[in-house]
Amino acid sequence: MDGLSAVQARIGEIQARFTAVTGAATSAAWASAASAAGLTGSATIGSAPGTAGTASESAVVSEAQKYSGVPYLWGGTDPSKGLDCSGFTKLVYGNLGVELPRTSSQQATAGRAVASLDAARPGDLVFFDYSSDRPGIDHVGIYIGNGKMIDSPKPGDTVGVRNVGNPTVIRRVLPDAAPAAVASPAGAALAGVPYADLFTRAATKHGVDPALLAAVAKQESNFNTQAVSPAGAQGLMQFMPATARGLGVDPLDPASAIDGAAKYLSSLTKQFGSTDLALAAYNAGPGTVSRYGGIPPYPETQNYVRSVMSKAEAYR
Repeated sequence: MDGLSAVQARIGEIQARFTAVTGAATSAAWASAASAAGLTGSATIGSAPGTAGTASESAVVSEAQKYSGVPYLWGGTDPSKGLDCSGFTKLVYGNLGVELPRTSSQQATAGRAVASLDAARPGDLVFFDYSSDRPGIDHVGIYIGNGKMIDSPKPGDTVGVRNVGNPTVIRRVLPDAAPAAVASPAGAALAGVPYADLFTRAATKHGVDPALLAAVAKQESNFNTQAVSPAGAQGLMQFMPATARGLGVDPLDPASAIDGAAKYLSSLTKQFGSTDLALAAYNAGPGTVSRYGGIPPYPETQNYVRSVMSKAEAYR
């Protein structure tokens, strides 16, 4: 079982134990269930807290999702007991080497301002003023893209994905991502890769990484232009007929298929805000990624994302 699947299985185990213990979200019941499932302390399962250099948009989203199902606890900073909104965000970022202040009002001064939700990126902090009798910020969540956030909202609720609504303040504490490195011409980084010139041309046209595009083809069809899957996906890039029609692609023509895949990956990356989520959407469908607010808990999709990323790295 891969690391993410193990975490999600553990969360399911914790939630099952918690439900079996009590129908009410009491901290004592949660602590007992979490302890029985092995979720203790403030560190993330399988990660080293305070490790610098690991923070990225996709890393923040993945880290945040590991705490789905942890109950809200006012003042909570320990996931084995419960988390409040700012305790949750501080824990997630702290595990990735980014230290935040303790409270939501203090966190609202960290990093730099983001002008609007349209300009927000996954991993940005979204803040709200929900209290009419107390001016100022009183809630924080982590934006995960596509109009969704993950947060620990209120007593009786748990960490989970919700509609972001209209944040009062948006702050970016991650560094702006450097432009994606464009691979060298086909004769260099993609040397020996079939259709290297087509990958490079389409990637340049649509602003994606040629190595990533080639890796998708390798994963999907092993560069077989006539491949047809049991589900009916066709060609080098394994387009389903309906998707191919929507993109105006001939899936069995390598030039058309590669150009269509580059255009599709570019669109998915813009929609979901990260390469990992774009690949997950290419494999499982955009609707599935939106529904889960991240990489779906399907071993096939999780393995697909890992495998494509590994192949792309080898091609660079």
